[in-house]
Amino acid sequence: MALVAGIDSSTQSCKVVVRDADTGVLVRHGRAAHPEGSEVHPDHWWTALQEAIRQAGGLEDVAAVSVGGQQHGMVCLDETGNVVRPALLWNDTRSAGAAADLIKTAGDGDAAAGARYWAGATGTVPVASLTITKLHWLAQNEPENAAKVAAVCLPHDWLTWRLMGFGPGSGAAGLKALVTDRSDASGTGYYSSADEQYLPEVLSASLGHVPLLPKVLGPLEPAGRTPQGCLIAAGAGDNAAAALGAGAGLGDVVMSLGTSGTVFAVSDIPAADPSGLVAGFADAAGHYLPLVCTLNATRVFDATAALLGVDLREFNDLALSTGPGAGGLTLVPYFDGERTPNLPDATGSLHGITRTNYTPANLARAAVEGVVCSLADGLAALQDQEVVARRVILVGGGAQSPAVQDAAARLLGVAVTVPKPGEYVADGAARQAAAALTGQFPSWGLDAVDLPAGKDDGGVLARYRRWAALHGQ
Repeated sequence: MALVAGIDSSTQSCKVVVRDADTGVLVRHGRAAHPEGSEVHPDHWWTALQEAIRQAGGLEDVAAVSVGGQQHGMVCLDETGNVVRPALLWNDTRSAGAAADLIKTAGDGDAAAGARYWAGATGTVPVASLTITKLHWLAQNEPENAAKVAAVCLPHDWLTWRLMGFGPGSGAAGLKALVTDRSDASGTGYYSSADEQYLPEVLSASLGHVPLLPKVLGPLEPAGRTPQGCLIAAGAGDNAAAALGAGAGLGDVVMSLGTSGTVFAVSDIPAADPSGLVAGFADAAGHYLPLVCTLNATRVFDATAALLGVDLREFNDLALSTGPGAGGLTLVPYFDGERTPNLPDATGSLHGITRTNYTPANLARAAVEGVVCSLADGLAALQDQEVVARRVILVGGGAQSPAVQDAAARLLGVAVTVPKPGEYVADGAARQAAAALTGQFPSWGLDAVDLPAGKDDGGVLARYRRWAALHGQ
């Protein structure tokens, strides 16, 4: 029985799963926390990884390992292999101004023209989360550090590099061993997933010079081995790894309900959306992974449950106790602003209140339907990019709510699959490790509930879109 390990190095923690390469059966697992914040020294990730591996029983009997990691984080190395400064993570927003500057500059002062340029060149219009905007911020605000940058990599790249035995003091030879994969490279803002190549002119204009960049490996191409001989797969960005872990293939859309929401699809067509709503990423299996992000998901449920004085189980029961459409109540859930549509200063709103429908049950139902409708708009944005959606795979903490499942089946217009809760990113990385070991992705079974597409009784989605449109005026 060959064993493979999958690593999920996320913003909050590092998780390791060890699975049977043939069957996918979980053998053991481990977890360690990361420090909070949007600026973290990579050494903390390495320390957490060692602890998570220890808790998972070590890698001595593991044949292959792969790292799935948080995307976009800027890890800068000097010519010796030392970290130049703490990494800026995807959720660090100080580069928002740099993103706007990059768009305007590309369009000679015309933001719309600049957005079209970036969408065509990289598939993604710059936002604060992307690596390219953080490098531009570094050049503008820390020029001495920017000048020291000999190589740039991403969190999963750096951990793969460390697993291969490289690290501080490795020098030029060590830097040349840096590798990444197309899914993570596609989230940098200086890589074209459509053409599968870096764009050095973009880096030069943003950072001031072109540093060494990790070699982009194919889906089945190994990165190397640990000093103990364990094969290391190419790794992946967290969303691409999650798609693998959830068993998504062409025609599948993964809809994740966590603190925020994400909607991404496995597609054979690269996306290029000048509106900036759809990010044109690549996946970890040779296809594309267009992605939409929303800012408001399960925290809307938390806030509404707290207002009603109930726990989340009672909140779910309330939402199910009333009919679809919440008696005409519509909640537009832009509690924390919104990314899709791009309305950072928006607030939430409740519409259609009458003395008859203003009940706890209807308010709970409206909160659930509002979040699902918001994600449905994300799905529509993907479909505008010619994404084919035959099935939605519903994942994340919020996906386990029966009220969410009912609303999704009614409002999304396609069949819905709800997998058993799991560590999708780490599981996807384990699948990639098995593929690197055997030469093909394993067909591990997925324990899931399938829900047929239902009917939008009462025109809930149309009513939601009518009210939501007011926020853009």
